[in-house]
Amino acid sequence: MTAVAAEGVRPHRAVVRPVPLSRIIAVELRKMFDTRSGFWLIASIAITAVLAAAGVILFAADDQLTYSTFATAIRFPVVIILPLVAILAVTSEWSQRTGLTTFTLIPHRGRIITAKAISSVVIAIAAMALTFAVGALGNLVGAAVTGAPLVWDVTITQCLYYVLGMVLSLLVGFMLGVLIRASIGAVVTYFVLTFLLPTIFSLLATGSHWFRGLQPWVDIQFAQSGLFVFDKSLTGEQWAQIGVTGVVWLVVPLLAGLRMVMRAEVK
Repeated sequence: MTAVAAEGVRPHRAVVRPVPLSRIIAVELRKMFDTRSGFWLIASIAITAVLAAAGVILFAADDQLTYSTFATAIRFPVVIILPLVAILAVTSEWSQRTGLTTFTLIPHRGRIITAKAISSVVIAIAAMALTFAVGALGNLVGAAVTGAPLVWDVTITQCLYYVLGMVLSLLVGFMLGVLIRASIGAVVTYFVLTFLLPTIFSLLATGSHWFRGLQPWVDIQFAQSGLFVFDKSLTGEQWAQIGVTGVVWLVVPLLAGLRMVMRAEVK
């Protein structure tokens, strides 16, 4: 009877709970600041925003000292830096050879990639809040120094368009990081897509009448430029152009990159 009773006793198994996504996101956010390069890259967002605002105060005409002028000036350096932050957040697992440790501790690669995407967007939104604050401060200082009237010519809707454009730019960098998984290759490709390819498209549109109407449907930089224009609202056709170029240049390559990440051997 004792043997039978002993056989019926099952050992207690500890319940293993998965690591919460919030904790993974917190870790990924911390990893962005851990290295000197990552820290100074993110810090450069604030530094360049202050320098851009100071440049507007020093060199812009008095009638151009408006909030939209400060926001436009600050956008140029920030829109370049943010995608680089997303690229390094993804490619660091391969360039620094930490991927084996990361994917061993969290064997579900999709959760790691999701956490990296969310943490990158969090950084982008925080950077946008900072740039709006710097722009507002620059507008106040510029009006006080020059005696120009204080002009707040940006609506809440236009601010949301601005944030959307910045997040889309960041996601392009995130897509390149997932697709290429090498820091140098992803950064070079990003600058090609951001500067070289739009220049080629502009030359084609200037020299070819048939391509002029096609450019907004194939040039993602041209299509998204309307998100950063403060003096007019987007039309339905412009939203469609943003959607089409986003699917072609962002969604499709990102899905291909995710498929490769899920299957690639981590060393």
